[in-house]
Amino acid sequence: MAKKATSSTPKKATEDKQSAPELTAEEKQAQERLAHRLPIIKNDPWLEPFEAAIEGRHHDFLRKEYELTQGKQSLTDFANAYKYFGLHREKDGSWIFREWAPNATSITLIGDFSGWKEELKYQLHPLGNGVWEIHLKPGDLKQGQLFKMMVHWEGGYGERLPAYANRVVQDEKTHIFSAQVWVPDEEYKWECREFKPDTKPLLIYECHIGMAQEKEGVGTYDEFRENILPRIHADGYNAIQIMAIQEHPYYGSFGYHVSNFFAPSSRFGTPEQLKALIDKAHEMGIAVIMDIVHSHAVKNENEGLGRLDGSYNQYFYGDHRREHPAWDSLCFDYGKNEVLHFLLSNCKYWLEEFHFDGFRFDGVTSMLYYNHGLGQAFGSYDDYYNGGQDVNAITYLTLANKLIHEVNPHAITIAEEMSGMPGLAIPVADGGIGFDYRMAMGIPDYWIKMLKEKKDEDWHPTSIFWELTNRRADEKTISYVESHDQALVGDKTVIFRLIDKEMYWHMMKDDDNMVVARGLALHKMIRLVTLATINGGYLNFMGNEFGHPEWIDFPREGNGWSYKYARRQWDLVDRQELKYIYLQDFDNAMIHLVSGIYNFQALPVVKLWEKDDDQVLAFMRGDYVFVFNFSPTQSFTGYGILAPGGKYRTVLSTDNPRFGGYGNIDEKVEHFTQPDPLYAPHGVEWLRLYIPSRSAMVLKKVRQYNKKK
Repeated sequence: MAKKATSSTPKKATEDKQSAPELTAEEKQAQERLAHRLPIIKNDPWLEPFEAAIEGRHHDFLRKEYELTQGKQSLTDFANAYKYFGLHREKDGSWIFREWAPNATSITLIGDFSGWKEELKYQLHPLGNGVWEIHLKPGDLKQGQLFKMMVHWEGGYGERLPAYANRVVQDEKTHIFSAQVWVPDEEYKWECREFKPDTKPLLIYECHIGMAQEKEGVGTYDEFRENILPRIHADGYNAIQIMAIQEHPYYGSFGYHVSNFFAPSSRFGTPEQLKALIDKAHEMGIAVIMDIVHSHAVKNENEGLGRLDGSYNQYFYGDHRREHPAWDSLCFDYGKNEVLHFLLSNCKYWLEEFHFDGFRFDGVTSMLYYNHGLGQAFGSYDDYYNGGQDVNAITYLTLANKLIHEVNPHAITIAEEMSGMPGLAIPVADGGIGFDYRMAMGIPDYWIKMLKEKKDEDWHPTSIFWELTNRRADEKTISYVESHDQALVGDKTVIFRLIDKEMYWHMMKDDDNMVVARGLALHKMIRLVTLATINGGYLNFMGNEFGHPEWIDFPREGNGWSYKYARRQWDLVDRQELKYIYLQDFDNAMIHLVSGIYNFQALPVVKLWEKDDDQVLAFMRGDYVFVFNFSPTQSFTGYGILAPGGKYRTVLSTDNPRFGGYGNIDEKVEHFTQPDPLYAPHGVEWLRLYIPSRSAMVLKKVRQYNKKK
């Protein structure tokens, strides 16, 4: 019954208020500071000693945003450089071209329209502030023509490609790159105009257009759309992350030495064919994330931005910081507003013109630190606030995230970052840098270390569970067993570490090879436990879901310019007599199970059992119990795990013959928990299971006991 209010209650409160001592000025300031403290610091008390540095970075971002927008426009309005610079056709058919080149003394367009010679007709005139411009009549340029700029500066000259070129092509005979007039008469007509990514959970299929085909050659946008998208859709992934989209002179760079930031690589087809690919993906419910490279640029001067106007410091640092010490590339000067204009406009360009759903930012660690994170352990919070951080780069990344989510509130941003800097994947308004996710780069390193250094009997569930769940509570991550990094020459994929040369001789279904059996079993278990513990998303590199053999090696002089290892051998998984289909089918079942559990990534990971002596691990998410027995030799009958009382049925088993298992688990058996007075106060009972060695199963709780009965 509610307590009756009395007149003495407010009187007493008034007396207490009157008797409370007045706060000093210092105490009032402290209270006010606490009230306005950024959420990033409120959520992590360990960051309090670095509050001034974190607030300083946030204020740097706010100041720069105001400086760029003058408080009168948004970042979206500011990031329009690609609509002003570069080549554009006017409504009357005439042309206008602009370039920012402050060190140039003259600029002339040259091309097949001028016999590649400088003509006065095609000479630009200066507008001031380093901007050059030319107006051309209808017919002076035609769709498909090739062109460059001839740039002169004090003491030199050279052929250059426009910074904002939207199409760059390579001559098959001379291998020389040129810009191409690319303004189609009709704009691409989008079939799927509105698309919202499914991020609950986000399941990413990382891919490369050129190496996605079976043939020994370069695949195209059209071939990917027709042949690969249906595979990804059937696999159950709801996002693709495409590498090597921005034009790059050297194919073997995997797209990481970018020369032309606004040009989709012409190796794979036309811009319209890329748009058709994205359009089709959206029709299938698949988000398209672009692997964007803003951490550095190719050193090439004829193709890239290296010395576009003859100077060394137009887009990049002009001092000892100009060249990246490990990547043989150039480092952007994020302190220049013109560079910010270029990079921010680049983000908006890909979102608006091509309908990409977001970006995975490459090399973020290299951007965050003056030493690029090289040779640094990052063992404590001090390492993130010791003055070695590039404030200009941090400001740029914060601006980029703010802009991207302004342009598309549903956009996805992912940081490839290994130092663990706090706040990277926290909203800008909360004092973070604003990424939606960060790559859990320690997880693949952990699995490689386990496979290289640990005997099977030394795999400890406590270590596995800790590594997969040790993350900041306020930041979402993308977990993965292996990406393209683990498949390149010089490294090995997980399946190759497990099976190695036996893959060449013992992958027929009727071949009972114990090395292969071990490899298949652990391949499934490693993937399942990694996916089952996500707090944001999961990523798989193209082909690794079925254990694609061997490494990735792009054509180069050392391999005779061969494409043998720069492709995907889809026939291996399509052949029903080979064991690759076991891994493919399991991956499909695993992905479909998790994608069918709404908001799976947000469900608490509740540890139920871990015992290193037995090598058994069990945890629960929602109504699902995940059980792993990593022991190579010991199977358990009636093994007890403490779980919420009720009835459970098996919904997935790595031991199913359909997945290359032995069928030792009877998936039709329903499991009823057994009460124990000792654990009754904790709301758990004994779930007793048969758990074969090197196997995992997922059980779903289907009902609870009625205790009163």
